[in-house]
Amino acid sequence: MSAVTDILVIGGGLAGLSALTSAAESGASGVLLERTASLGGSTVLSSGLMAFAGTDEQASAGIEDDVERLRHDLLETGRFRNDESLVDEYCAKQLDTYSWLKALGVQFGVAHAGSGQAVPRSHPVDTASVIDTLGRHARVLGAEIRCNVRVRRLLVEGEQVVGVRAEIGDDEVDVRAGAVVLASGGFTQSEELLERFAPAMEHALRAGGAGNTGDGLLMAAKVGAGLADMAFVKGTFGIFPWRSAAEEGTGILAVYKGAIAVNGYGERFINESLPYKVMGDACLAQPEALAFQIFDENVLVQSDASVPIYNFRRRLEAGQVRRADTLEELAEQLGIPADALCSTVTGYNQRLRDGAPDALGRTTLCGGVGKPTPLDTPPYYGFPSTTVVLATYCGVRVDNETRVLDVFGTVIPGLYAAGEVTGGFHGDGYVTGSSLGKSAVFGRIAGRRATAFALGSLTSVAR
Repeated sequence: MSAVTDILVIGGGLAGLSALTSAAESGASGVLLERTASLGGSTVLSSGLMAFAGTDEQASAGIEDDVERLRHDLLETGRFRNDESLVDEYCAKQLDTYSWLKALGVQFGVAHAGSGQAVPRSHPVDTASVIDTLGRHARVLGAEIRCNVRVRRLLVEGEQVVGVRAEIGDDEVDVRAGAVVLASGGFTQSEELLERFAPAMEHALRAGGAGNTGDGLLMAAKVGAGLADMAFVKGTFGIFPWRSAAEEGTGILAVYKGAIAVNGYGERFINESLPYKVMGDACLAQPEALAFQIFDENVLVQSDASVPIYNFRRRLEAGQVRRADTLEELAEQLGIPADALCSTVTGYNQRLRDGAPDALGRTTLCGGVGKPTPLDTPPYYGFPSTTVVLATYCGVRVDNETRVLDVFGTVIPGLYAAGEVTGGFHGDGYVTGSSLGKSAVFGRIAGRRATAFALGSLTSVAR
């Protein structure tokens, strides 16, 4: 491995590979270090949705969308606690990033409705294929990728980050660079950091990439980086509560296709069209942090094998989704009171038929899309569900050029960051597809900006 490079990227998920690829396209030499044995990180464990507005796929489906609507959704879902400069940068660059990925060979599926979206803009992708595509393109351009390398410290000279100290086998090696891009993911695999920053997630399950232990966050904090959105760590509703080989780490969201969510008493407890982070908090407040997604055949037929969170049939085949000809039989299988479940579903159906207001405020299926319909077509289905911390969506503070800012808001020279290790973009909420979207958009920006800095400052770094 080269001990000196223009750009050094830490982390081999979508953000890191986007940064490495764009740096290589910009003429920089680049090295990417990934802690685990393979590339992909949390990206390949995600639902594979990207939030873009104004795409070919939307146009083909007759979906009208634009940047202004996207911006509003991001800010409103984030309860206007987002860093608006980051939201504006995402909106300005998202369609170009979409086109860039398509030009590299990434294929997008039909746009789905998602949490916090006024119109369907969740574009499914094969995440493993995206990672492979970016990795191959970066290597063709001369970049180097190394796995099984754990980065321990950032190297600083004066006030500038000039590289890292890394463990390679039994050796510690200093790798110097004109600029460093942190794309090391979040801290879903660190009980210590979750306890420190997200104590409300004590009873949530854990998921995310095996390397998501917060190393990048701690390294950046060591050199003075500021933090953003640390108070807004939330879990995601809809994961199967018990270990199963069929659990893909994402759960399912039948609620967004027409299901209702009930607790162990057979009662609804949340407006099911709300963002799944909000639903996640509500589920944790239920007895045993347990809920059940209840639906009928009309919802099941909307199963989509290309999108894990909508792949209901796979969970049915695996025995996670329970099936019964009547609601009474379903309640018995799920271990919840039959009279309560029947009363809940009957009342829900009657209000829909009468056009009466929903007691919990539900008027759509998901975000601003779709209309609920009665659950009256047997057989009936039930999916036990709880909350999982899939990602942390908070971290080091960056500006809209992805430069890391210190605790006083001053740029730390030579240090950039993108993806889940950063905070500020989401605020106090999450729009479906915006995590992968921001990883690609800001990863690409980081690669370009870091290259511009590095090629202008390498004379100050021993080569």
